[in-house]
Amino acid sequence: MYLTTEKKQEIFEKYGKGKNDTGSAEGQIALFTYRIAHLTEHLKKNRKDFGTQRALQLMVGKRRDLLDYLTKKDINRYRAIVKELGLRR
Repeated sequence: MYLTTEKKQEIFEKYGKGKNDTGSAEGQIALFTYRIAHLTEHLKKNRKDFGTQRALQLMVGKRRDLLDYLTKKDINRYRAIVKELGLRR
């Protein structure tokens, strides 16, 4: 399995406020980014996997919604997470 409990805790510890802080926007965005990268690699090998393609599109939309929320809430936190994760608009 590509996403273990330890990996999730590591992501939340690095980008969130702590390893048990699963609700922060930064932690969720980082987790979505990790999952999106994994699904993107899967789709490079399996082009006709349309179920995974749809799941990837939904995940990108959820991450976009969280980024939009963070933009409205606190632009400095938005800029920090985009820079840290290497995302671009």
